[in-house]
Amino acid sequence: MDRSPEENIHELVSLMVKSYREEPDIIKIETNKQINKSIVVDIIEDLRCLIFAGFFGGKRLREGGVEYFVGELLENLIYNIERQIRRALRTRVRDEQKVAEDAKRATHAFLETLPKIRRLLAMDVDASFDGDPAATGKDEIILSYPGIYAIMVSRLAHELYLLDVPLIPRMMTEHAHSLTGIDIHPGAEIGHHFFLDHGTGIVVGETTVIGDYVKIYQGVTLGALSTSGGRLLNGVKRHPTIEDRVTIYSGASIFGGDTVIGEGTVIGSSAFITKSVPRNTRVSVKDPDLQFKSDDPAGDKGRSVDFKQDEFWDYVI
Repeated sequence: MDRSPEENIHELVSLMVKSYREEPDIIKIETNKQINKSIVVDIIEDLRCLIFAGFFGGKRLREGGVEYFVGELLENLIYNIERQIRRALRTRVRDEQKVAEDAKRATHAFLETLPKIRRLLAMDVDASFDGDPAATGKDEIILSYPGIYAIMVSRLAHELYLLDVPLIPRMMTEHAHSLTGIDIHPGAEIGHHFFLDHGTGIVVGETTVIGDYVKIYQGVTLGALSTSGGRLLNGVKRHPTIEDRVTIYSGASIFGGDTVIGEGTVIGSSAFITKSVPRNTRVSVKDPDLQFKSDDPAGDKGRSVDFKQDEFWDYVI
């Protein structure tokens, strides 16, 4: 005999409630105390409006009204950031007074880093403009380059990470990841004049250290070697160190906490590296053969030219 819709619903309710009891880690009852992801995204946008003043947001920035513009944005940011940090801290602290005090302290400490972050981002924009001949100007870079957005969010999230704010830094960088395809963990340390060319598919792990004037192309992974250590490796240096003025071309993978890529080195496309590389070294995949065949009726049809990667490497660079 077929069951009525009411009976089916009743059975499904019972099954879901039973599932909630069996898997309590993926249910939140007190949702009013949960971090609001949409507000975290709003915070990112308000911070972007504050950092790149006049480029984003619905309000026109007028001469003589800068102080009012900054004050209004900061007032809104202080309220939202402190509230979300308070909710994040409740995941590991039960003392409400301590939570409130720590949230207020972290909020103000974070906002005080904004001038430093603006200076770094101005240098990142310079690096993008200097490194990309296709860029028509810095406005284009600020308004449209996914790499600049991902770097901005990463730098903001990194400051919250250093303040030991839980959850929010990773939520911020994963939001940027979802929009740009660029995955930078908030724990990664990044120097000035950082340039992500194209950027899609780049992965930068938590304990990565990146120096100044580093340029990274799409599809690069700065990752950790797979081990059986699991949670025991939390806090251990697992990801590589990239020194100053290194260029890493598309598809290269560099792994390991002991791996150091020396200053001035160029890593070629598709290289797979698990050991340190000395400074001022050019690394390429060993001897791939390329073959060209002309299909031009007026030319030497079928004539092929073979050469090794190393024979044209200087041309590529």
